[in-house]
Amino acid sequence: MGNSVIELANLDRNSSWKDLKVVVLGIGTAGFACADALLRMQCKVLVLDQSSSKSAQERAQILETLGAEVRLNTTNFAEADLVVTSPGVPPNHPWLAEAKAKGISIWGELELAWRLRDPLVPWLLITGTNGKTTTTLMTEAILKAAGLKAKAIGNIGFAAVDAVMDEEVHDVFVVEVGVQQLPFVYSISPLASVVLNVAEDHLDHVGNFEEYKALKAKIYERTVVAAIYNDQDEETRLMVEGADVVEGCRAIGFTLNIPGRSMVGVVDDLIVDRAFIVERGTNAQELANTNDVQPFARHNLSNALAATALARAFGVPGAAVRDGLRNFVPAKHRISLVLEKEGIKYIDDSKATNAHAASQSLLSYESVIWIGGGDAKGQDLAEFVKQTSSRIKAAIVMGQDRRMIIDSLKGMNSILPITEIIETNPEEAMRIAVEAAVSYASNGDVVLLAPGCASWDMFKDYGHRGDSFSEWVKKLV
Repeated sequence: MGNSVIELANLDRNSSWKDLKVVVLGIGTAGFACADALLRMQCKVLVLDQSSSKSAQERAQILETLGAEVRLNTTNFAEADLVVTSPGVPPNHPWLAEAKAKGISIWGELELAWRLRDPLVPWLLITGTNGKTTTTLMTEAILKAAGLKAKAIGNIGFAAVDAVMDEEVHDVFVVEVGVQQLPFVYSISPLASVVLNVAEDHLDHVGNFEEYKALKAKIYERTVVAAIYNDQDEETRLMVEGADVVEGCRAIGFTLNIPGRSMVGVVDDLIVDRAFIVERGTNAQELANTNDVQPFARHNLSNALAATALARAFGVPGAAVRDGLRNFVPAKHRISLVLEKEGIKYIDDSKATNAHAASQSLLSYESVIWIGGGDAKGQDLAEFVKQTSSRIKAAIVMGQDRRMIIDSLKGMNSILPITEIIETNPEEAMRIAVEAAVSYASNGDVVLLAPGCASWDMFKDYGHRGDSFSEWVKKLV
């Protein structure tokens, strides 16, 4: 254990970090950002990574130029006053086990970012199994429509540490938080927070579903104004009930139904607020039309309601909700319409990498030609098939876990048309999939890529998978 006289418990942006010995685990996007920030705070930085890839070597060269020591392709740990770990390092990694055994404090990237933040810039935290990126970007759009300098950061692709070290002035940060970022968070106190939904995912990283839920629930801790839950997901409500929030923080629900008191929801075709108005006991304020939510699907409307609650907790006027939703540009590969021809829609929802996301996508349409499969990440997809089989007109299944999915489909509907793709070349497999989908589809159908599985068994990532789908649709349809 290190012998630094610096008191870690109260360390913040205005403290002296000089000569603090910090080991950074991982040299990916988050690890690189952490190391860079710590160097700027005059720490003594050692970066460890088990990889020796080209990108790792390039980042190492930059950090060494800035004054860090970097050890690639190593399994050996090192002494330190503090360990800062990247989200990609599993909580049970031997390095972290050794740090704990030696009594060394461990922070995650978000904890470091919070310590280095401008205390006058509040954070809005967003997590959940699905819908995080969409909700984050919707919230940012609403805040910007109110004239605020808002920035979406975190798991969305812009490291939180980079954001707080940036000299650009911001009014508020909207922070997307993945479960991998939550094990080593201790002091973050957001203005508002939300868990959108909870379903089994990333169990290979966190161990089991109970631990996954416990980590997600941490996002509510120390919330100041509004702990926001999904009224149609009991787990999120229970998380809020058990959270240790700041005195005066309110529990705010969002629902696709008519809202009760202290909720936002839907009345007819209107998004309404019964949470952030004075007369919430008897009245509701109209904020937007459900048609302002694009692309429209029930689960995307749910995302919009969560974003509305977050933005209203910050104090934006009602008109900003409408304008922000209208201005919102969705991220790629999230129920994105590729094209529509002869009454058939071709939709890329490659980001639906787990059963919960895929089921929400499938249930948004009446007659689906479904393209699915890949790496199931240990999920049992039988329940997903049971929930969605009535909407599937035909299925095209690929990837390493395709047989499990096909067996479940046949168990629910023995006469369902199914195309099994055994091709492992990703581009050729997608060509075959789209050709099969075209042959099955007719007027009124939706050809939907919502795999319910990770992409890594065949594709570089879900973006590569979605791009391949879009390209073949445009070529073949």
